[in-house]
Amino acid sequence: MKPAPLVRGIAATLVVLTVAAAAVAWSAATPPAKGDPALGKTIFTKNCVVCHKADGSGGMKLTGNPTPNWKDAKTWADPVRAKDDYFRDCITNGKVKSGMVAWGKSGQLKPADIDNVIAYIKTFKPKK
Repeated sequence: MKPAPLVRGIAATLVVLTVAAAAVAWSAATPPAKGDPALGKTIFTKNCVVCHKADGSGGMKLTGNPTPNWKDAKTWADPVRAKDDYFRDCITNGKVKSGMVAWGKSGQLKPADIDNVIAYIKTFKPKK
């Protein structure tokens, strides 16, 4: 015997609510970066300026898209790319298609270093 449409609808709703609750719990468990921008600047200057430029304006095209311009308000308006978790993922795991190095996976940067770099990148954000 097949479940009634109402039962299937309730089951589907419960699945969606469970997934949504898990997403909220995950995001709550991932706090924003609390790094030190001064320490991040040192790391950025050593590892990142080649592609992202000293002033954060980016534009270097290694493969795929050019590196982001963190001085542009449009970059920060992107609801996904302007979040700490996105920066953390990019710096830790790299982005093969864009040429971004996996600094965290290679062991060159520790989690605290990554938080410091994220804090420094945020200093490029245009003032409102």
